[in-house]
Amino acid sequence: MPVPPELFVAGMRLHAAGVTVVTTVHQGRPAGLTATSVCSVSAEPPQLLVCVNRAAEANAPIRASGRFCVNVLAADQHALADRFAGRLGHVGAERFEGADWSRLVTGAPVLEGCRAAFDCTLAVALEAGTHTVFVGLVEAVRVRPELAPLVYHEGEYGLVAQLPG
Repeated sequence: MPVPPELFVAGMRLHAAGVTVVTTVHQGRPAGLTATSVCSVSAEPPQLLVCVNRAAEANAPIRASGRFCVNVLAADQHALADRFAGRLGHVGAERFEGADWSRLVTGAPVLEGCRAAFDCTLAVALEAGTHTVFVGLVEAVRVRPELAPLVYHEGEYGLVAQLPG
């Protein structure tokens, strides 16, 4: 018998995770969301996955466009994380206002000033419970390792600290 959803959520809140903004563009309209469920799938070929709630406004555009970019946020981008999470009331293209965007290979929006951007074409979409697991073939990567990462833990944003010695 599965555990109660509340217990599962309580346990997952204890898992610290990097914060990303996943973006796409379909028929000229950008869409995006904040996500922490992102991980590497394979280095050869380079693939990653992102889990997106089927009710999220970016889910259908990702599937329809066949492209997305995973933008790994830097420590100073927590307000942008809130914006794309819908916490500030922004929807659709409004979420993209106030930030600088560019493109790499697929045409999906790439956030300037993020730690890393993984520009992907959709390889697989798998339905799992309330979410779609999108597996992307990484077509281009941009990295800024000098920037500090933004993490999410127990419902709050935080920073990564190095352990002493």
